[in-house]
Amino acid sequence: MDFTAGRRFDGPMISHTMIVSFDPSIPDADLDQYLKDMESLMTGSGRIQEFAAQRHIRVPGDDHAPLFVASAVVRFGLADLDALNAAFSTPGLEEFIQRWQSRYPYKVVWAHHEPLS
Repeated sequence: MDFTAGRRFDGPMISHTMIVSFDPSIPDADLDQYLKDMESLMTGSGRIQEFAAQRHIRVPGDDHAPLFVASAVVRFGLADLDALNAAFSTPGLEEFIQRWQSRYPYKVVWAHHEPLS
C-alpha cells in the first residue's frame, strides 16, 4: 500500500523523531548543551534539512510510564530515505554518542515517518 500517493510535500519528506531519556536526570545546562551539540553536528553534516528539539514537559502521570520518561524530543527533517540512511553514518556521530553516554547514560527510541498532519 502506498501511503504517499497523491500527497504533496512542502518540506522534508521523512522525519526522524527521537525521544531521549537521561536517567537519572541530567542538569538543565547539560541537557541544553547536549541538544546544542547534536544540532551543530547534524546540521553541519548537510544531511538534514530541519532540526527541532524541545524539553519534555513533566506531569505526574510520567511516574507510570511503561518504558522511560523523556528528557527531550528531537526531530530531524530529511529529504528522503537515502538522506536518512546517510544520517546514521554522520562523521563524528559515534564520538558524540560515546562522549555523552560516558557522562550521562541515556536511552533513545525513534520513529521514522512522513510529515504529521
